[in-house]
Amino acid sequence: MRIRDLGVIDDAVVELAPGFTVVTGETGAGKTMVVTSLGLLLGGRADPGLVRGGAERAVVEGRLTLPADSPAALRALEAGAELDDGALLISRTVSAEGRSRAHVGGRSVPVGLLTELGEDLIAVHGQSDQQRLLRPARQRGALDRYAGAAVADALARYRAGYRRLREVSTALAELTTQARERAQEADLLRFGLEEVAAAEPVAGEEVELAAEAERLGHADALSSSAVLAHAALAGDPSDPDTLDAGTLLGQARRALEGVRSHDERLATLAERLAEVGYLLADVAGDLALYADDLDADPARLAAVEERRAVLAQLLRKYGSVEGGTAEVVAWAEQGAQRLVELDGDDERIEELAAEEAELRAALAVLATELSAARQAAAGRFAQAVSAELTELAMPHAKVTFALSRIEDPDGLELQGRTVAYGSHGVDEVEVLLAPHPGAAPRPIAKGASGGELSRVMLAVEVVFAASDPVPTYLFDEVDAGVGGKAAVEIGRRLAKLARSAQVVVVTHLPQVAAFADRHLVVEKTNDGTVTRSGVKTLGDEERVRELSRMLAGLEDSELGRAHAEELLAAARGPKEA
Repeated sequence: MRIRDLGVIDDAVVELAPGFTVVTGETGAGKTMVVTSLGLLLGGRADPGLVRGGAERAVVEGRLTLPADSPAALRALEAGAELDDGALLISRTVSAEGRSRAHVGGRSVPVGLLTELGEDLIAVHGQSDQQRLLRPARQRGALDRYAGAAVADALARYRAGYRRLREVSTALAELTTQARERAQEADLLRFGLEEVAAAEPVAGEEVELAAEAERLGHADALSSSAVLAHAALAGDPSDPDTLDAGTLLGQARRALEGVRSHDERLATLAERLAEVGYLLADVAGDLALYADDLDADPARLAAVEERRAVLAQLLRKYGSVEGGTAEVVAWAEQGAQRLVELDGDDERIEELAAEEAELRAALAVLATELSAARQAAAGRFAQAVSAELTELAMPHAKVTFALSRIEDPDGLELQGRTVAYGSHGVDEVEVLLAPHPGAAPRPIAKGASGGELSRVMLAVEVVFAASDPVPTYLFDEVDAGVGGKAAVEIGRRLAKLARSAQVVVVTHLPQVAAFADRHLVVEKTNDGTVTRSGVKTLGDEERVRELSRMLAGLEDSELGRAHAEELLAAARGPKEA
């Protein structure tokens, strides 16, 4: 893994070997940035505050060796990534402005893909995870994870029923709590539909009525103009001497008829005059009919204006001037459908209430199955964690899981009790610890010291490693608050875990560091930054010096070096065995 411009790190290369790798260094040297870098590579949150001061971006690049048929490799290939000699190249860039980019196998990918890969590749645990373990929801999640398919299958069926019950309950609550508003809406719809039905509007009717009102309002002027136009075209019977267009046209035709045979052009003009004569006669006839049909009927005009007023009122209430009566007709059709829905509320409420009762009964059965699966797993989990605590210098400690339920009058009926329920079921899960014989089991939040909590956390993870293994485990100072023999046992247990997985530990404890297969140290330069050479792999002699510094604060203390060599020798024995 290469880290550039992340936190205090300028440029560093970190090579994590198979087995047990430990990372040490003085406080503030940047050890936590190693953990942060792995987190970024595997989908962790991109915080622009992590970018080193003065840099434009932080970059973390990683090369992961994976079996070609591993879930992570297959998922990466599915996303279009390519393997490089059997290795998967991953990079993550975080800009100082907060933008984040991810690449997998040479292909730009969403950060969510890194998160998916991380779930199959690594389990990260730090001091914050110890605090999360104190939360009941986290403890319930730990139990469910350990139980595997037995709980996962029951939980999936329960959650499907829970989601449907929430949907039905929400719909039922909406119908019942909004009954008054819906009744008012139905009354308004009924009134509007009756008003529209009484008027019986026709789409486009207002346009025709406007034209008719315009015509009737100017009937006298229109009739007088038509009569005058007819007289100009066809003549006035009361005044035979008046010249009209028809007479003049006839004179023109007769003037051409005698000579048209002498010139084709003139013959063509004569034919066109004949056509004009026919058209003139038609127009004159239509004008006569128009004048005869036009009737200045005040009663009809009043009826038209009254109808237009009715339609205008409908447009104001149920449509718009732009949309016209077509919009009113459409509103009436939609309103009728909505009224059917509202009038069916009572029936719908009965149906939903019946379905809700059935779903609650079915969910109670599923919750019981889920609780039984958890209860069965709880005993095995507690026994396995207690056995691990024995290996971690807590031979008399006993861990138990307490499954309880909270009374809730609005909950599920279970065995004569009404209990609270949620998407997780009805169980409240709490880890109890009895650190020594005779001690009453108490919640680990109250009954465990910092060192004990660290060991409980490690024990839980070791148990998980057997039931739900991942290739790599990363522990960031989970041994805080531990010392002496307990620290030695933690180192020994981590070394044992490293036999079946890659284990990376950031620690201040020399007792833990002594068990590592590879020892990396993060060193500060004089100006407070970490350069590429600041993360280095220690040889045997350098390792003795680092352990001596961790033990006595002095790299060259003879007593410290002797103690360091003794720690290494003691750790080497169990590993070689």
